Amino acid sequence: MMRVPTLKSLAPAALFFGVALVFSSTAVAQAPAPERTVNDKSHFQQCIGDAEPTTQNIPAVDISGLDEIPEDLVVMDTNPYWDEVVIDFNDSLSEERILEFAQAVGLHDLRLNSPFSADANIYTAKVDEGGVPYVKDCLRAVAPQGKIKHIEENFEYRVFDFRPDDPLYEYQWNFDQVGAERAWDITSGRDAVVAVIDTGVTVESKPSRGIKVGKDMKDVATVPGYDFVGNSDFVYDGHGHGTHVAGTIAQATNNGYGVAGLAFESQIMPLRVLNDQGFGKVADIADAVRFAADNDADVINMSLGGPLPSLVLKRAVKHAHKSGVTVVAAAGNSGKKAPSYPAAYKNAFGVAATQYDRTTTFYSQWGSHVDIAAPGGNTRVDQNGDGRPDGIMQETHPRGGKTDQHEFALYMGTSMASPHVAAAAAMVHSAGITKPDKIKDLLRQTADDSMRNNYSTEDFEDRYGAGILQVDAAVKKAITTQGNTRMAGVAALLLLTLIGLRRHQKLDLSARDLAIFGGTSAFVAGGLYFLPLILPAGGTLGWFTGLAAQPLAHADAAIVGFGSGINPLLASVLIPLAAYALFAGRKLGRIMACGLAIGMAAFCLTEAFFTTTDVAWIPGYGGLLDSAWLFVNGLFCLGLGYLGLKSR
Repeated sequence: MMRVPTLKSLAPAALFFGVALVFSSTAVAQAPAPERTVNDKSHFQQCIGDAEPTTQNIPAVDISGLDEIPEDLVVMDTNPYWDEVVIDFNDSLSEERILEFAQAVGLHDLRLNSPFSADANIYTAKVDEGGVPYVKDCLRAVAPQGKIKHIEENFEYRVFDFRPDDPLYEYQWNFDQVGAERAWDITSGRDAVVAVIDTGVTVESKPSRGIKVGKDMKDVATVPGYDFVGNSDFVYDGHGHGTHVAGTIAQATNNGYGVAGLAFESQIMPLRVLNDQGFGKVADIADAVRFAADNDADVINMSLGGPLPSLVLKRAVKHAHKSGVTVVAAAGNSGKKAPSYPAAYKNAFGVAATQYDRTTTFYSQWGSHVDIAAPGGNTRVDQNGDGRPDGIMQETHPRGGKTDQHEFALYMGTSMASPHVAAAAAMVHSAGITKPDKIKDLLRQTADDSMRNNYSTEDFEDRYGAGILQVDAAVKKAITTQGNTRMAGVAALLLLTLIGLRRHQKLDLSARDLAIFGGTSAFVAGGLYFLPLILPAGGTLGWFTGLAAQPLAHADAAIVGFGSGINPLLASVLIPLAAYALFAGRKLGRIMACGLAIGMAAFCLTEAFFTTTDVAWIPGYGGLLDSAWLFVNGLFCLGLGYLGLKSR
């Protein structure tokens, strides 16, 4: 029985012939452009007949009545009145033919998305709410093959600009001075351990002794510490100074209460060496430094010091440095040019203090022991006009041993500047650079030296060191430096391998094979290292983003934590060799196994020459034995990748 075609069933065919005629035409008559209109979706519904659209409409969310958009609210369309379709036409098509095509299919008022869209031929048009899926299916059905690259709804992304919801965060001008919000888009110090050697840190309540942890410290991640004053495993703060310092580093953040911390996903190791009056013996301090180094601290903060050096403490600081710990110390508060110890030790990182206007404060010591400057505050002034003195605000105990009470106190001092740098070091460490000298160099290289013009060179360096801490620039450079170096290594080894194969007439790889070979090599060597630069750092998504950004040699970060040393079994020829043995029997498997070998070679060889972290289990932190292991395994991996392809 012959079926009589309906108007609906004929619509796509009629449109197709009309459109084909348009694309084959050489002369086009153009009418004046009307006012921008919204296309009627019913026309495109008729075009696809009784079929359901193959894609779903993105629901609109009206945010006009919201003062603040919750972070967990998924919003990709903020216009409840109409949608917009975006069409990427073949680059070879002229604007005249594209507009004539739009007229033929009944898509009115199609326009270039912007003056910069002409080369890419990206156009947009408005359509009734919910109409984009119908437009997509209709145009895909009627447009000649190859004339349209992509059709999609012009949905919206939102800015990944993290600003904590802590109500007193607005008074933390100091975080703006160091670029905290931009840094938080990349990392917040996940898994890094910062030892706070101070008057203690109250992170646990003990009602029997009248000790109560503050609400904004309850959720701070900690690792076990020690009270060297009271010789006890239970650590508390009888003064208030140490808890304030720890708050700058890792105060509970984005919890709807109080203030924020800079490296708020790091972990605090509380070490009490100063009594309730703020005094402590250098032997206790030296012991605490060694305790931190021997118990897996990554960074030490010492917001303490004195005018005389101690060889015991100097040796402890050297031990910590050799163990891979970045030691940060306050420059001193005497307001004169004079060294302060431990900041003046070679293996420590001395920090001067700035105020709101970026000048160094009246109390900040200066001299050759200053490596960098960071906000320390000045409670004598209100330069930003927020109605509060320009101190550094964190939660702590009130002075006078009131350990069962808490307040958001405004302190000033190089004691407050030092934890900013310790937090920044933790964030760089979490980003993958773990050697203390590399961290120090990176923080100094990215410091803001714009105040240099106000001083002589010597005076500027005595007061600011390299400049004012910029943690956002530091973490971005940490990621890009490592990633770019490893990608350059991959490119060089791939080129050498392919040139060698071609010289021996063994290069029998298609474009797809080369893409798989190169892609596997790049992923193994550097991971998707750029992801933290474009995706948010916090929460579960941030964890997966950070994991995907790791090279294969750091794949155990899911278990041992971010910023951990290189696993020598992962950074070796073992995995490429196993992959080759298992999968070399098939062409694709062999190509991927060889790509894995070249990628591992690139990682090992670049890390051998530009060591940024430690190889675990090998004696000596980041020393010659580490480089030797990486270099030898890199050569084996390179040989495996080359010979594996050559024997095809």
